[in-house]
Amino acid sequence: MCQTTGGASIEEVINKFNLSIMTEYRRPYIPGATWFFTVNLAERKGNRLLVDKIDILREVFAETQKKHPFRMDAVVVLPDHLHCIWTLPENDADFSTRWNMLKGAFSKRIEKGEPISVSRQYRRERGIWQRRFWEHCIRDQLDYNKHVDYIHWNPVKHQWVKHVQDWPHSSYHRYVKEGIYPINWGDIIPPEIDGIELE
Repeated sequence: MCQTTGGASIEEVINKFNLSIMTEYRRPYIPGATWFFTVNLAERKGNRLLVDKIDILREVFAETQKKHPFRMDAVVVLPDHLHCIWTLPENDADFSTRWNMLKGAFSKRIEKGEPISVSRQYRRERGIWQRRFWEHCIRDQLDYNKHVDYIHWNPVKHQWVKHVQDWPHSSYHRYVKEGIYPINWGDIIPPEIDGIELE
């Protein structure tokens, strides 16, 4: 157990002075905004859960959208993480409730057996998802385009496929059907996303 110089444990000091180990993290909430998200599994190395259970993931996305609507502008699901862009309804800024519902519904449908940390056991949490997620409010059309391209390029970046068109779990295919991308888009890395890291 960690001790302070006065002999008290760190936990005792935290409790005595009502301190928090983690600083408060405040997310921005902007009604009707468009958001880029990265959501990771708790254990990423060698984990294929999201693609192995893609049908369950699709179901919980649809259920969440039905209860709390949002427009899915772009998405890619990789074995251990996903990226997507949502646009929320006007006067609605609550993406956190949507992610909590989605992650919770997915976890309930997956058999137990994953490693669970002591802190998660204490909170009676599953060990499937990382607790937090990365969000970025899209600023303008150029920012939107860059993040859409990053999403669709991601399977190549992580070396799951050599060509973007070969990854099945991506909105890239819809973009091709709608004439936004040519079929061979991404055969070389788009210069506007070369070197950016949004994991």
